[in-house]
Amino acid sequence: MAIQGPIPISFEQVFPHGCYLVGNVEQVKDFDASTNGRTVYAKDKTTGEPVWQVPVMDGDPTVKASQKTIAVKILSSTEPPLPPAAPGLPITPVEFVGMTVTPYVSQSGRLAYSIRATGMRPPRAKQAPAGKEAAA
Repeated sequence: MAIQGPIPISFEQVFPHGCYLVGNVEQVKDFDASTNGRTVYAKDKTTGEPVWQVPVMDGDPTVKASQKTIAVKILSSTEPPLPPAAPGLPITPVEFVGMTVTPYVSQSGRLAYSIRATGMRPPRAKQAPAGKEAAA
């Protein structure tokens, strides 16, 4: 098979209804390398960049409640800054850039996906389809 490693994917393909921050950015621990009293943090095997993660809620209304919240891992040499809170909203919308997905088989034997990004930002304004004007 020609596909090796993470598969590039767009934010819109992963989160067509958007997603929202539901926690803070945390550096991912490397549990295999850590020992009692000494924490080792994970680094990406390909780039060597530190791995961070942030929990988000999928905006898709058809997703089961138990699958609504996922962690997106971010590869960055420094802690990625959170986008500013949106006025009047209790949760902050977010958009990820440089996304990849890696399928794997979970411990329960089910197909699962690891989602990674190179950064996050406030969502861009949605573009009107070609040939249509945005409502004034």
